Amino acid sequence: MFLEAFGTDALVLLGALLLISGVLVAKFSNRLGLPSLVLFILVGMLIGSDGLGLVYFDNAYIAQIIGIFALVIILFEGGLQTKYSTVKAVIVPSVSLATLGVLLTSAIVGWSAYLIFDVTLLEGMLFGAIVGSTDAAAVFATLKERNIKAKMGATLEAESGTNDPMAVFLTISFIELISIPETSIWLLVPSFFWQMGIGLAVGLAVGKLASVSINRINLDSSGLYPIFSVAFALLTFGMASIIGASGFLAVYIAALVIGNSELTYRYSIFQFNEGFAWMAQILMFILLGILVFPGQLFTLGIILEGLLLSFILMFIARPVAVFLSTLGLKYTLKEKTFLSWAGLRGAVPIVLATFPIVAGLDNAQFFFNVVFFVVLSSALVQGSTISWLAKKLHLTGPKKDNPHHSLELISMGKANAEMVQYKTNADSAIVGKKLHEIAFPNKANISAIVRDEKLITPYGETEIQEGDFLYILVSTRYKEDLKKVLESKKDASYS
Repeated sequence: MFLEAFGTDALVLLGALLLISGVLVAKFSNRLGLPSLVLFILVGMLIGSDGLGLVYFDNAYIAQIIGIFALVIILFEGGLQTKYSTVKAVIVPSVSLATLGVLLTSAIVGWSAYLIFDVTLLEGMLFGAIVGSTDAAAVFATLKERNIKAKMGATLEAESGTNDPMAVFLTISFIELISIPETSIWLLVPSFFWQMGIGLAVGLAVGKLASVSINRINLDSSGLYPIFSVAFALLTFGMASIIGASGFLAVYIAALVIGNSELTYRYSIFQFNEGFAWMAQILMFILLGILVFPGQLFTLGIILEGLLLSFILMFIARPVAVFLSTLGLKYTLKEKTFLSWAGLRGAVPIVLATFPIVAGLDNAQFFFNVVFFVVLSSALVQGSTISWLAKKLHLTGPKKDNPHHSLELISMGKANAEMVQYKTNADSAIVGKKLHEIAFPNKANISAIVRDEKLITPYGETEIQEGDFLYILVSTRYKEDLKKVLESKKDASYS
């Protein structure tokens, strides 16, 4: 092995090469029409023992720990970027898909696995539980740069952010039922409600605590604020998990609270977590690619049975779960069809597939290989056709733009000043107005305007146009007043 021959220096070099290759893969994945996670996995398989032989890795326990850590970071970043107003509109269908939808999907796939494989019914249901949930890492990454209709994107992101508790509960429950046959399934039901309820409570509490702490603490270095936010993400997961609640749900809820609060150094926190989430995603999927052995994965039996289960998952189980979970809700046939197809599988099923291996169950390695193949086929087939299907069903929206961010110049408590960046849109009340006609609050000055990638020096007669980027220096005291002016609509008074 390459690492054994050259030692620690080679490990550092390999890590650098993997991150560089991951960044390049992410850049070109959209052009190739493939989700980046597929290419990350392929990179891992390439450098693994059945590929170039640079790395030999078969420790499922370590992979599980690293995978959970990465998922916490990815969920946290996804929650930070999610607007509460958007999630609020789809909370009922998202929770229905995250609970009833996962249960139905798991049951259908589990029964199918029982019929296809030479396993017990409980083992078949364990397989169904492992692949029953959509994956936040896959969904967030796939939808991030695609102009999917806001309602569809919000539903999928909220579902993937909240459906892990059901999948984890079912997986652990079936492992316990297989390992300890005398266990009663009815005694396990209360633990699900504990996981959901306490996970929600911990997320809300820590999210509020984190928001207040970030704003009130006066750190000497702006670089400490993003680290402070990540510490709260890990604290949330640890606190929830140690008392038997859902750490993943708690992290997502805490991130929603933090992301929808007014924060000092907001822009720095968001940018850091976005980059950190990309790094976690790259390393996690590459590691999972190394963990699998292609020689065991791409056998005739795995391919045939994996394709059959993938077909059942994509064309039967997921659609049935979506249509029943959204029964009576305001979703059109086209929207339900899209939700059925966009239920991507990714890191969560693969990480959950390590649980039976760590528990020492029979058929655990076989299940891991089949789960890996199902995830790979789901990401390849569904992930590469999401944009195409959205266009065919007329479910595309406007090109995604970043909303207004705060670019803090000086820490709160020193000069109490921030530079606000805001992009105008067609319904902004200030569009079409000249600067001297806009009632900006005291201590707020427009420093620059960027229009069509050109810098414009503002003066009183300068007219604001749609798509302008405004850079406004404002005292923290008047930030809320400025926000009201900027976010006022044409049909409302902005003064």
